[in-house]
Amino acid sequence: MLDMPPVGQAPRTAIEMSDRALVRHFPQLESALSHTLDRRRMLKLLGLALASGGVAGCDPGTPDRGFVSAVRAAEGVVPGLPNVYATAHVRDGYAEGILVTHQMGRPIKVEGNPGHPSSLGATDVMAQALIYDFYDPDRATGPLHKGMPTSWPDLAAAMQKMRATAMTPRVGGTHAGEGVRILTGTVTSPTLGRTIERILAAFPGAVWHEWDAIGRENVTRGLGLAYGAPAAVIVDPGQADVLLALDSDLLDSAPGHLSHARAFATRRNPVNGTMNRLYAVEPTPSLTGVAADHRFIATPALMNEVIGRLSARLLQNEAPSGGPDWLSPVATDLRAHPGRALVHLGPDYPPEAQAAVLAMNEALGGRGQVFDIVESPLYQPAVPTSTLTALMDDMERGAVQALLILDVNPACQSPRFAAALKHVPTSIALSDRPHETALAAHWHVPLAHAMEEWGDARGHDGTVALIQPQAMPLYGGMNALSALHACLGQPLRPAMNMVRGTWRDRLASSRDWHDALAAGVITGTASRRMDVPLLQAATRVVSPAWPSRPSSGPVLLLRPDPYLWDGRGASNPWLQELPRPLSKVVWDNPLLIPPDMAWAMNLHNGDRVTLTCGTTRTQLPVWIQPGQATGCVVGLLGWGRRQAGGTGSNVGCDLYPFRDATGSVQIEAARGDSMPVASTEHHATLIDASPSDVARHGTLAQFRDRPDFLAAVSAPQDTLYRHEPDAPVAWGMGIDLNACIGCNACVTACQVENNIPVVGRDEVLRQREMHWLRIDRFYEGTEHAPDTFFQPMLCMHCEQAPCETVCPVGATTHDSEGLNVMVYNRCIGTKFCSNNCPYKVRRFNYFAFAEQEGRPAISRNPDVSVRARGVMEKCTFCVQRIAQARIAADRDGTGEHVVTACQAACPTQAISFGDINDPGAEVTRRKASPLTYAALPEQGTHPRVTYEGRILNRNPAIPS
Repeated sequence: MLDMPPVGQAPRTAIEMSDRALVRHFPQLESALSHTLDRRRMLKLLGLALASGGVAGCDPGTPDRGFVSAVRAAEGVVPGLPNVYATAHVRDGYAEGILVTHQMGRPIKVEGNPGHPSSLGATDVMAQALIYDFYDPDRATGPLHKGMPTSWPDLAAAMQKMRATAMTPRVGGTHAGEGVRILTGTVTSPTLGRTIERILAAFPGAVWHEWDAIGRENVTRGLGLAYGAPAAVIVDPGQADVLLALDSDLLDSAPGHLSHARAFATRRNPVNGTMNRLYAVEPTPSLTGVAADHRFIATPALMNEVIGRLSARLLQNEAPSGGPDWLSPVATDLRAHPGRALVHLGPDYPPEAQAAVLAMNEALGGRGQVFDIVESPLYQPAVPTSTLTALMDDMERGAVQALLILDVNPACQSPRFAAALKHVPTSIALSDRPHETALAAHWHVPLAHAMEEWGDARGHDGTVALIQPQAMPLYGGMNALSALHACLGQPLRPAMNMVRGTWRDRLASSRDWHDALAAGVITGTASRRMDVPLLQAATRVVSPAWPSRPSSGPVLLLRPDPYLWDGRGASNPWLQELPRPLSKVVWDNPLLIPPDMAWAMNLHNGDRVTLTCGTTRTQLPVWIQPGQATGCVVGLLGWGRRQAGGTGSNVGCDLYPFRDATGSVQIEAARGDSMPVASTEHHATLIDASPSDVARHGTLAQFRDRPDFLAAVSAPQDTLYRHEPDAPVAWGMGIDLNACIGCNACVTACQVENNIPVVGRDEVLRQREMHWLRIDRFYEGTEHAPDTFFQPMLCMHCEQAPCETVCPVGATTHDSEGLNVMVYNRCIGTKFCSNNCPYKVRRFNYFAFAEQEGRPAISRNPDVSVRARGVMEKCTFCVQRIAQARIAADRDGTGEHVVTACQAACPTQAISFGDINDPGAEVTRRKASPLTYAALPEQGTHPRVTYEGRILNRNPAIPS
């Protein structure tokens, strides 16, 4: 009775309505209102109303009406113990293997699958945020017709009509299906590809179009220019001694970026072996650029000049002339390491530039060592797919009669498509939420979430990951494979059978199928190496010059938001409130401008400007980005969506219209007050500390001269007492700043694991964000070309904790294993502990943030308390995982092995955690490194968290 569904909405309350209005809305009351109400009749009506309300409120418990508690636990489910199942997270077609942790049958946490080559046990921010997407109440709950709810039978009738029309050749046509179009994103799934090809076989005149808002078409076409066949490049940064990243996404978003980051990090700590050297050339800072030993700033025009001059040097062996001063030493360094040098170019550059870079890598002799050419993991249909541009051309001239849109949102990301869609008589959009395209199409079919359906997809190296449902569809969505199969007019076929049919030859027995599901991957499915030679034409390809810009206007670079990506993450508050790695901005996408432009136009952070390109115009705030190229402004895509649920609608500014805009770019200061931009920068500044002291760093030459030069500290201060926990286990953490790339995966993993709430833009402006773990970003040098450093900062679990001595109620105290623990029920909210913490890592619940989230309670981790208003909270070293490990150790007689949430998510293994009393533990080994130091040692806190200082492998031939 507590889950009574809404039964309709009247425009006004009954008290405010006249008798005539009541009769119009409730005809059954006409006879009652025609008589004078005496006491007896009034009591009868009141009794009837109460009885009717009771009947309506009782839930019959049918499958389509909410959740029903299980009388008997499912097989293998033990209350209080987690179950883990393998599946995959797919972004832009490429799969990353993940493991989903369940509690009593409900998914609560995502971890990486160590057996999948694209993840190697790590995850990125988007994979961690899958849990919120799965439970999101803004997901689609039923089919729509022209944006209004409709019934499944009506949808089936419409599809039947469309199918019958498509089977009849058009006047003057020769094939059935002419005028039918299918639009999908990038497809690597063998089963999905086969299903679409069956539709194309049934409708020979139909055409398949592939498109992604943030695509890699330039890379794919460049490989075709270089090798003359569909191919892919598999790189291994761990084998490279010298790397040159040209506006590269190698470490943050390229397919396989988790494995690339892992391999790169293995060569960054000189204590562990020989360091590699990374050069980065880019117009705006990136995670790859921040990780570089040398970062050079270049405008887009200079980027193309660098590619051309470097190509001439490496391919034609021309003597260096012209270009930046640093180009010649970089080219010399690359050639000095034959077979161990690698050049990587980002996807925003044309196919000719991609082919030129591939030719450089061949000339450097790295094939078979630092990179390989393999068969493309993309699905290769019998008839090549077409483009979105060709589709829009056909739509505008009336050649498209029926359009099937599968899980992409072009109406949001392409204004031209939104206008052309009006010329299509029948359009059907399939997606898991009612986004812009779903509401613009004639029909919307709700799809199941990725964690509710069967499927398969290939990783960056071609390895197939199996996707298995983690729960029955919460909102009744259809599986994409089954929905496509229904287009053939045949009975719905279970998606699992379709996936098994694809792999029947390789997984012949039930045991083979079970083992593959348990592992999450099908072994032996990686793409085969190709022996195709580089085409000679590729060595003569010249990258086209970047369009010259008028001297009066800047260059506008449009890049995907690192977390919302193309806009698909806009409805996820975890992603909205996660600080961007460099700007630390949340809940907004200000225009990023270089410092010299801000000085010339007298602009400050948050000042509003008018951005104009041709006839396209918008207003948005600005944010000054140190290290950005002069004359370049950067806009982040994925914001300003109109249909992204209660969380993401009308947040930020939509910059997709500027993609198709032509003309010069103009920026003018807008009239009116500035707009406050929410940013976490300086919200938790460490006391009395400069960046060089907190995030310590130096050069490889300094390390070779004196390995412990970063660990040197002043003489220890005298203390009145020293608390040394005496338990057999002493928990501690080590963080390697050489490996940290600032990706924030650890921050999101901590938030999901520990039920950390979001607070919203207004509360972030008041410095009330709740993340237990933050990634501090430090700049050193000039604002035009600074060195950038990342440092994860969390509760230090100090042995001499200053927070403990000032708490008047003993809510923060020390346990025998060295943990600084919080007793939430004791906390009375004085905030003395936060004031006394030199690291500023405590968070206070000013309001009942957890209750305000609008997040289903079943989505939370049941092992972690949900904190109430007025309670202080902070990192616990995942004490719930420690408790689970202790129970397992007592039961099995083994050691206590604990992996914290942040440690598990980190793609570079920058974080180690364990018992520092165990001489064989990884954390003990790291703490013995000569680079190890404690943050703010002069405070005398003796923290259990220590850092390994960052070492830069500078080229002596390049002046600092």
